[in-house]
Order: sequence, then structure tokens, then C-alpha cells
Amino acid sequence: MKFLDHPPRFLFFTGKGGVGKTSIACATAITLAGQGRSVLLVSTDPASNVGQVFGLTIGNAITAIPAVAGLSALEIDPDQAAEAYRERIVGPVRGLLPKAEVASITEQLSGSCTTEIASFNEFTELLTDSEGQIGRFDHVLFDTAPTGHTIRLLQLPGSWTDFLNAGKGDASCLGPLAGLEKQRAVYAAAVEALGDPARTRLVLVARAQTSTLAEITRTQRELAAIGLNHQYVVINGVLSAPADTDDPLASAIYRREQQAIAALPEELRALPLDQVDLKATNIVGIDALATLFTPDPTTGQPEEPPVEVPDAPLAALVDQIAAGDKGLIMCMGKGGVGKTTIAAAVAVALAERGHPVHLTTTDPAGHLTDTLHGTLDNLTVSSIDPVEATRVYREHVLATKGADLDEQGRLLLAEDLRSPCTEEVAVFQAFSKVIAESRRHFVVVDTAPTGHTLLLLDATGSYHREVARQLGDRHFTTPLMRLQDPELTKVIIVTLAETTPVLEAAGLSSELERAQIHPWAWVINNSLAAAEPTSPLLRRRAAAEIAQIATVRNDFADRIAVVPLLAVEPVGIPALQALADARDTAVNR
Repeated sequence: MKFLDHPPRFLFFTGKGGVGKTSIACATAITLAGQGRSVLLVSTDPASNVGQVFGLTIGNAITAIPAVAGLSALEIDPDQAAEAYRERIVGPVRGLLPKAEVASITEQLSGSCTTEIASFNEFTELLTDSEGQIGRFDHVLFDTAPTGHTIRLLQLPGSWTDFLNAGKGDASCLGPLAGLEKQRAVYAAAVEALGDPARTRLVLVARAQTSTLAEITRTQRELAAIGLNHQYVVINGVLSAPADTDDPLASAIYRREQQAIAALPEELRALPLDQVDLKATNIVGIDALATLFTPDPTTGQPEEPPVEVPDAPLAALVDQIAAGDKGLIMCMGKGGVGKTTIAAAVAVALAERGHPVHLTTTDPAGHLTDTLHGTLDNLTVSSIDPVEATRVYREHVLATKGADLDEQGRLLLAEDLRSPCTEEVAVFQAFSKVIAESRRHFVVVDTAPTGHTLLLLDATGSYHREVARQLGDRHFTTPLMRLQDPELTKVIIVTLAETTPVLEAAGLSSELERAQIHPWAWVINNSLAAAEPTSPLLRRRAAAEIAQIATVRNDFADRIAVVPLLAVEPVGIPALQALADARDTAVNR
């Protein structure tokens, strides 16, 4: 593998969710440890599953992996990091200030902005701690969050440095003013480490799919624009030329992948590039990870046909949704499972039935227009763009709060609004408007990958608690209360019939339940078992899906839909219509 040639100390693995960043990062960590190196594997993903891959609990502390000599792991847990960050600020004043004031400070530090800053602080310490406990590792590998979050994370050192250079800004975001000078030096050192090719290598991970290759193309350009140029490309899960050319699905997948690779833009062609073969089984466990970069020796005879897949078409869920005339439908899940496709298919099917539908996305890397590739009566499409939402929010605050201020006051307010935390508030407000709109007609939301969504829900919960505190016994309705109302909101969890996506979807379901939001249905997308392939490799992968489908059906979901993997990607209105054209009954538990 080219990206493993003379690796520097820091390696970042990034790309669209679901492409296998964690598998590639874990396999790299095992490979380097096997060469006698001391390796620390770090996950900066709010929805990390590194612990699931190794079969042990890791958490927010450096944890040795017993089965791999020389390998340790660390998950930057957003909740733990935020709690420690809050305690550093609140602890010194607890007992000195009135309880009400301490409670107010704690509440101000309970939002998603604090969570991101806390995680970011730990990230920068890993890049700059050359003499502490991180200094003992030869290599530090970062399994990063999905692309939109990663771009923001990598830009934050520059953003915060610029923010601090311009002025102190909003201290409620960054903590005590006395700590800012120290933070300035840490952030500047992080920027230097990221931009030094002798210390840092960026590995862009994709699948042989047009959408994920387009994503890493955008990533490559955005990283290069902030001075991060030492990049490599890994295309994961590439299907080898099928020996059985009688399987139309295998042949179609092979042709589609080869066409996507052949169409790589020049920027990616100029980078060192590796391809990792698709394996017959899921890459879970140390033994499987240790062989990820080697050819699959498995040949053998075809497996027995998979057991019968539940008859659970997507159309059945749409029929149940369409029985009403309005509501919020939120498609959630791990990046790369096809949330955008499912959300678009549901929206198109509802619009076909004559319902006015607003389809929108909260995913910074979402591209609904690419999926729809056309227009339809009754369907409007939008996106909650963080940059645009922030601009609108800043203008609104300056026009309202700033209306009665003098020039100096407006300048101070404008300075506060340059805080990176302003984006979090702006996106939350835009999301709240979408929720309110669902009282009039159907609104279908393609949410960001799991970690982003949980941060957004955290902001929604913080707002609810603040309103409840201020209004007391008076009647009120917050966005969180609408999300909790099953008559108004239907949450659809989208997953794949694979171990890690199902485990992560179950974790998301638990987080939603804690927020008193009960998932309405699960969609198992891109199912090989439902597609009934004849290729030996694909049949082995299809057989492995049955246990995961049963787990979802029996343990987690009130109702499910199983969507088969298609020979042609469902892009465009006609293809999305075909995805939900059956009229059978959904499977209820």
C-alpha cells in the first residue's frame, strides 16, 4: 500500500461516512504495530465505533489493545469531553457564586457548541503533546468523523486563531479569559503540525462510487485550500472482475465501479492511489483486519441460497405515512448507509400521491439535487447550509439586538457574532423552522451522519430546558416537544445489514430514546440478500446479512423495510419512484 510507505507520525483517515475509514484506520494500526511500532489509534468521530471493531470498551482514555502488542486506542467521547470542560470552568466558582448563577453558567455550557470545543481541545493536545504521554507513540492515527465534520475540525485551529487574534469575543464559548493566551499557542502549534508533510499524512478514503469519489474530490480541494497538501487516496471495497459473468448484479456492480474509477478527476489521479479488494465477509475483529490489505484467498463453491428475506418494501412505510396529510419524517443513521436516497424516495413517493412535500437536508456534505436530478410537482427541495444560515442569523441579530446600539455597541456585537459558535446557533434556528413547517404539510429531513445529528438534538434539548426554566408553569411548545410527539414526527433509522452499521444504529436508537424520541421504523438499505445474487462472493456476503436483518426485526424495530441493492444506482426521479413502487405490507414486529 502506497500510503503505508515511510509513514509520518500523524495519519488522518477521512472521507464520506460508510466508506470504511474505521476499517482502514484499524488495519493500518495493526500493520504498523506488527512492524514493531508503538501506535495510538484515535477516533474523533462523535459516533465512533473503534471499540466495537476491537470488541472492547475504549472510551476517553488511552486503552491498550491486549491482542495487538504495541497498539493503544482512544475515543474522544464528546459527552465526557464536554463534562470535563464544563467542570474546569464551573468547578473553581462552585461555592463562591450563588447557586443560581452557577446553574446559569452550567446551562450556557450545555449546548453543542461546548461539546465541539471540548472535543477540539483534546484533538489539538494530541497534535501538540510531544513530551507528555502522547510523546511515547511512534504513530498517532486519527479515524476522523464524516467529511463535513472533519473539514470543520481541521479548519478550527485557523478559525480559533483568527478569532483570538481579532479579539476576545464570546468568553462563554472558550472559557475563562485568562486561558486564551495559552490556547492561542496550542492552536498555532496544531496548525503547524497539520501543514507539515514530514509529520502529517492525509488519507482520503472512498468507495468506487461516483458520490464518494466526488466527496473526496471536494475534500481534497478544501484541504489543499487550507494548506494541507500531502494527501493519499484509498478506494475501499472494490469488487474484482467476477468469474461468474452470468450474475447480472455482480457484472453491473463491477462495470459501475470501474467506470467510476476511470472517471477520477485529475486532482485525484495526481495523488498516490491504492485499491482494497472487497472481501467475502465483513471486516470485524482483529483477524479479519489483519488481512484487509492482502488478496482474499477464498475461492470454493457457492454458499447455499440465503434464507428467505422478509417481504418488507419501502412503499409499505410510505403508505402508512401518507395516511396522514402532514408531519415531519426524519431519516437518520450512520454516514454512507443511504439516508439521502431513502429520504428522497420517501419524499418523491409522497409527492406522487398528491401531498405537498418539502425535502431538506441538515448534512453539510449532503447533495439532494444530485440524487433527485430533476423536479416534481408538489416537491420543493432545500438544504440547511451552515454558511447561509449563519449569514442570515448574523444579519437578523444585528437588525434586532443591534438596532438600538451605538456604533461601538454594534461593533462589539458584530465581533461576538464572529465566534465559530454562532454557526451552531444559526443551524439550530434553521432546523427549528423546518420542524415548525411540518405542522402544515409533509417535511422530509435527510439528516447529517449520526454524530452531527446528536449534536443538533443536544442543541434542541438545551433550548427546551432554557425555555422551560424561563416560562415555568406557563404553556409552551418547543422543537424538542414536537420531535417527541409521535403524531407529529416519524423518525426512520437507515442502516445496512452489517454488524457495525446495525450496532451504531442501535446506539443512535438508544440516544433517541433517552431524549424521549421513539424511532418509528428502520430501513435496511442496499441489501444483497434481497437482491438474490448468484456470484459466490456476493452470495457469501448476502448470507451474512440474514442474522443482522433478524436482529433489527426482532430486537430493535417496530416496523422495517428492506431495500435491495440495485444494479443501477437510484439517481433521478424515475429511479427513486421505482425504489418505492411496490404496494405490499410492511413487516411489523
